Amino acid sequence: MDILGKSLVGFRDVTGSGDSFHGWNPATGQPVEHSFGSAKQEDVDLAASLASEAFVIYSRVGNQARASFLRLIASQIEAHAEQIVDRAHLETALPKPRLQSETGRTANQLRLFAGVVEEGSWVAARIDRADSQRKPIAKPDIRSMLHPIGPVVVFGASNFPLAFSVAGGDTVSALAAGNPVVVKAHPAHPGTSELVGRIIRECVRQQGLPEGTFSLLFDPGNTVGRALVQHPRIKAGGFTGSLVAGRALMDLAASRPEPIPFYAEMGSTNPVFLLPGALSSRGKEIAGQLHGSFTLGGGQFCTKPGMVFLPAPNISEPFLSEFREKVGNSPKPTLLTSGIQKSYQREIERRNVRGDLAAVARGQQADADAGFSAQVAAFQTDVSTLRANPELASEVFGPSTLLITFSDKEQLLQAARDLDGHLTATIHGTEHDLQEFAELIEILKNKVGRIVFNGYPTGVEVCHAMIHGGPYPASTDGRSTSVGTAAILRFARPVCFQDAPSAALPDELKNENPLGIWRLVDGHFTREQL
Repeated sequence: MDILGKSLVGFRDVTGSGDSFHGWNPATGQPVEHSFGSAKQEDVDLAASLASEAFVIYSRVGNQARASFLRLIASQIEAHAEQIVDRAHLETALPKPRLQSETGRTANQLRLFAGVVEEGSWVAARIDRADSQRKPIAKPDIRSMLHPIGPVVVFGASNFPLAFSVAGGDTVSALAAGNPVVVKAHPAHPGTSELVGRIIRECVRQQGLPEGTFSLLFDPGNTVGRALVQHPRIKAGGFTGSLVAGRALMDLAASRPEPIPFYAEMGSTNPVFLLPGALSSRGKEIAGQLHGSFTLGGGQFCTKPGMVFLPAPNISEPFLSEFREKVGNSPKPTLLTSGIQKSYQREIERRNVRGDLAAVARGQQADADAGFSAQVAAFQTDVSTLRANPELASEVFGPSTLLITFSDKEQLLQAARDLDGHLTATIHGTEHDLQEFAELIEILKNKVGRIVFNGYPTGVEVCHAMIHGGPYPASTDGRSTSVGTAAILRFARPVCFQDAPSAALPDELKNENPLGIWRLVDGHFTREQL
């Protein structure tokens, strides 16, 4: 499969404006072969118009056909996995085993959603049957279900070139719900994006789906993304990235003449709480595992533990000793882009000169002339300093974390109450710890989307129950998730039918229940015919 450096607008290859850009090899700091043309406004208009036309047809495609489409994409990604992984490795410097795992996750995620679509109950069908004898007013027949929302713009993420990119969670959940998708490719891995985009487009052809079901647009900045969010044919958006970019796009979506939902998963510091019993019984073990978690992938995970609460030094010293050694022996990781590297260095320099932070340890020195490498760094302060300087709780995207000591239970609980929204919180505690700090769990329910017990947040299982979101600023809508099958609910809206004849009802709401799905009938779940 060839890389041509062109946007994919429906079934058409589009050269763009002539303003070209390259991907970069983070390991060397050198540009990668193939230049990519930037999409023009007319390309945005055409992609959005084709998506709007396709929606009329694709939104009505049956469950079996839609599931078959998703499974075909999965199998074709697997068939081209070697080429995709090679290119992604070149553009991201992520290890090939990691990229192979991510390829498998992407394919499995497509199949997971295919199963949800095929089974069909996700549409939340509800039926309240008529009662002509009800007094004083007869009760009408009311039926409702979820319906696709319309064309969706999806933004690829820098740190997951496959699982959160062209065929990632936002794309698959939007397609599964019955919506055409226009992807704005991330400029950090354009070749990888084009390869996957060509696979999806060919699957659209093979399945006989309308041309505008999928498009992929390139540019090196934010012009195309802004234009897509503001385009009147686009009805929703999905994004994974920084708080600054996510909030800017969220504001654009809200300021349109017709505002649209914009689901952005943004920055998160993912606090970890090390309770006394756990730290006393396995402090060294936790130190090694925590080090592995905050340095995983060069610290470029949105679930990286960026601040760690722990008891006063007399309890935590075995942990601290082991943690210092692990950090001090850390190799220099390679970051994904020069922009991420510069931002990370800037934040570390700011922390280095603060008088209220102490350096715990630093890893190997980064090479100034060897690609986008960085130095692992850990700092320490206390809860009182954090409360006086809340900016210390902000995300530092890269291999760094902040240890924060607390003096007693109430001080820790108050620090938890002060937290903004995060994707995750992690608690390490014995059974006695969890009983003593039960209030901490209650506080965190209102602060995060996922609470991890005696584990680490950097692994996100793709399954039905997973929640990858949280109160603002972790995401723009804390009621949603970007991972797991509940992600499909973001790109659908409820439609109600009152006293509709059977011929006018979708199959999901007909008395015969031809799809055999679960439905809430008169307040009780059933698969039975009526």
